[in-house]
Amino acid sequence: MQGTPSRATTIAGALIPRSATWVNVTVDAALIIGFAALTGLAAKVAVYLNPAVPITGQTFAVLLTGAVLGWKKGGASMIVYLVAGVLGIPVFAPSGAIPGASRGYLLGFAAAAVIVGYLCERGWGKNPFKLIAAMLAGEAAIYAFGLPWLAFYVPSDKVLPWGLTPFIPGDAIKMLMAAFGVPLVWVGIRKLKGPYI
Repeated sequence: MQGTPSRATTIAGALIPRSATWVNVTVDAALIIGFAALTGLAAKVAVYLNPAVPITGQTFAVLLTGAVLGWKKGGASMIVYLVAGVLGIPVFAPSGAIPGASRGYLLGFAAAAVIVGYLCERGWGKNPFKLIAAMLAGEAAIYAFGLPWLAFYVPSDKVLPWGLTPFIPGDAIKMLMAAFGVPLVWVGIRKLKGPYI
């Protein structure tokens, strides 16, 4: 008697069948590098409302990375992104009038991808409300790194007005786009591949 097929825990795992080891490694490497590149491209849409921290599309890319790849590959993708930037590849947002002030947020990207990926691997990615909670936790991780770092560069009374408040509306929109888009992808995958995915 056959058992129930194992359920995929990430979108990437559901869409890309596992094969020979070298194929898996190649595909995983392509996904990790691809999502790092996506985050780098999202950094190029940068608007400065203050001299320290830009508004970019990066948080959307980071949250999506965790939700699609899971915690291991999502975290690895953000590490590749950070290493690429440190090596001088232009993947970070252009520097504002206070260079280095926003670097703490970049460190938070890795933590956010891991948190969102971990929760999505436990089924949170298939329910929009649970995914919103997962992404809120990811956003909190980004700010947990970003705000203390920013405090070394700007006066204390500017940390929240420059590092948090202006980003709340945009972050909410990006988070809702990801939180409702990812479960819709799961619905489509189940229609294509069956209910056990």
